[in-house]
Amino acid sequence: SSYAVAKRIEPFYKGGRVQLNRDGKFMFCPCGTKLNVIDVETGALHSLQQDEDEDITSFALSPDDEILVTGSRALLLKQWNWREEKCVRTWKAVHTAPVASMAFDSTSTLLATGGCDSTIKIWDMIKQYCTHNLRGSSGVVHLVEFHPDISCLQLFSSSIDYKIRIWDLKSSKCVAMLDGHFSAVTSLAFADGNTLLSSGRDKVCMVWDLKSRESKRTVPVYESVEAAVLLPKEGDFSQLGVKKQGLHFVTAGSKGILKVWEAATAACVYTQPVPFELKEEASERSLTQCMLVPERKEIVTVSVEHNIVLYDAQTLQLRKQLAGYNDEVLDVKFLGPGDSHIVVATNSPQLKVFELATSHCQILYGHTETILAVDVFRKGLMFVSCAKVWSLRLWRMTKDRSVICVAQGLGHAHGVGAVSCSRLKESFIVTSSQDCTIKIWDIPESLTAKAKAALISSPETLRAKVTERGHNKDVNSVAVSPNDKLIATGSQDRLAKLWSSADCSLLGIFTGHKRGIWCVQFSPVDQILATSSADGTLKLWGLRDFSCLKTFEGHDASVLKIIFVSRGTQLLSGGSDGLLKLWTIKTNECVKTLDGHEDKIWGLHSNKQDDMVVTASSDSCITLWKDVTEIEEKEEQAKQEEQIIKEQELSNLLHEKRYLKALGLAISLDRPHTVLTVVKAILKETDGKKHLEENIVRLRKDQKEAVLSFLVTWNTNSRNCHEAQAVIETLLKHEAPDNLLQYSGIKSAVESLLPYTERHFQRLSRLLQASMFIDFMWQNMKLTEVSQQEDMTL
Repeated sequence: SSYAVAKRIEPFYKGGRVQLNRDGKFMFCPCGTKLNVIDVETGALHSLQQDEDEDITSFALSPDDEILVTGSRALLLKQWNWREEKCVRTWKAVHTAPVASMAFDSTSTLLATGGCDSTIKIWDMIKQYCTHNLRGSSGVVHLVEFHPDISCLQLFSSSIDYKIRIWDLKSSKCVAMLDGHFSAVTSLAFADGNTLLSSGRDKVCMVWDLKSRESKRTVPVYESVEAAVLLPKEGDFSQLGVKKQGLHFVTAGSKGILKVWEAATAACVYTQPVPFELKEEASERSLTQCMLVPERKEIVTVSVEHNIVLYDAQTLQLRKQLAGYNDEVLDVKFLGPGDSHIVVATNSPQLKVFELATSHCQILYGHTETILAVDVFRKGLMFVSCAKVWSLRLWRMTKDRSVICVAQGLGHAHGVGAVSCSRLKESFIVTSSQDCTIKIWDIPESLTAKAKAALISSPETLRAKVTERGHNKDVNSVAVSPNDKLIATGSQDRLAKLWSSADCSLLGIFTGHKRGIWCVQFSPVDQILATSSADGTLKLWGLRDFSCLKTFEGHDASVLKIIFVSRGTQLLSGGSDGLLKLWTIKTNECVKTLDGHEDKIWGLHSNKQDDMVVTASSDSCITLWKDVTEIEEKEEQAKQEEQIIKEQELSNLLHEKRYLKALGLAISLDRPHTVLTVVKAILKETDGKKHLEENIVRLRKDQKEAVLSFLVTWNTNSRNCHEAQAVIETLLKHEAPDNLLQYSGIKSAVESLLPYTERHFQRLSRLLQASMFIDFMWQNMKLTEVSQQEDMTL
């Protein structure tokens, strides 16, 4: 009856500088108006959210991990206590344009900010004021670095004129310019107090002598370099080709691979082996950043596609990969033994396989165009993906949880939009396309056996066994029945069709939807087909006579995906409005609506245990939902049992005339009527008013606030107004006005009490007047009677 969000995989990095803290446990990634702090081990994140709706342009974490400063387009600098997610201080950046770069000195006391206004400001973080305003750069100052030796008091910067400026902080003047690069300088690294390494997009790295301020060596790297990182002198880097003493550094750039260079000879001593063909131009694999984390002996790279990869620094073996941004998510399926992973098709030619426990992400290359759909075989180790450029690929997860491509197939004339795997064995695949055809692809047993043994070096070619023109418009969905004998297709032509899987012969047509069909699914237990459509309805069809058995109406938008859950007794549907709806087939009712996405839900899948569901949407989010029906029922049952026990206890307390405890218990149960009953019982006692005062005075402040909110309701009814007024009197008598003003909801309580109290007062006044008139009449009647008696006696 209910699902709750168990985990969300959402964008946490949309470009810009990434930084890790000193021990490498936390990673800081800018994402629009937020700065996300990610736990590297678990993938868990928390966000530092700015008040103003302005993007973060740069940030810096101090070397001691204590001070985090962010700069935004609103020209404000903010200092954060990032562990507690609090903004400690906000001040104006004084720059006339956004801050483009930031850096702390080695003591964490000085912060340099390079602006888009060609100036550099230096801030004293302890005394909290601007100490220097350095002018003279041309264009955006995109790089600032302090000299590691604080006694030098020097700052290095680079801007759009490709020169490296050295600023003397004692005189606030530019004392030298290192001129050698012919394109943007991308990074600066200090080997020691006298040697500086710079990298540039002009495909060279330069080693500078800071004493003579001359270039010692130029190392041609043959690719646009985005970052150069010096290898530490300590540590065994022999596996990276480091055989001699001397300066060695790692470069990352447009080719998307890491290379190790020896500065003395300008030779490349190690190139990272990769399974893809190297390209000269910037591609999706280009690297934009590279960092060394000495504490963990790791090198971290950031790619242009927002993927963050952690390597072992001594071997460059991949340790972990995180996907920072998924763009539009088009499909998602559970994968692996025990559904430990999910495979995700995003708006790109790469597949992503996430390990759910750690958020580690494998990126699978192979397709050349956007992947539109994926499906997984029953055992969960083999799966198939299909793409825009007429192709499909077959993949298998190996014992070490890595994924390899085992086969590929070509044949459709247009993009392959839907795919379904055989359900009993890994024997065939069915695809459908915008070319209005469906194809059945046989998987040879020999291929399955080779894939199982991981003996495939390059993908084999699959051939289509049968091709059939099935519809007059795009085929949006295809499904294979649980016994592998039937195939169902749903099309934009508003028809669903049933086919034999043996020879692709047409068995029947389901007509009834008013708009295109987005999804078809076979029931796992009955001879029933479910369809969902752009007309906002879901329909169930009998496979014997092709009649419509049921129609479910409730979505206000197109229903893009449906699955059977609860062993075929319920349906879960996802719409283009981002809503999930759970339907009970027997009663035809929607038992739950879940709002977890802000855009179209393209992917929907349940795990083998039927207790988890994963959804994927155009809003770049992947959400895991856990079935919490049993948990909620147990909680509800426990609540009811607790209520019964408390009610019994309350009854006993009233019987024993232990009114104070009875009042406290009735207030904790949030029962205004029961509290009123206790107040009435107290007032019925001898000296009731006095007892009531004593009990009310002994209540805690929060209990008095609760009683005040209750008596507002009592006071609206003339039957209970005396009790309400008695409690008000007690509160006014024993609570100082200043204390009463501190009560929550006091304003609205007084506003509600006044008109009804006036009405009760007026009613009582009228009653008093009426009683006085009756008394007067009675006295007059008595006087008349006495005078008559006197007359008679006379």
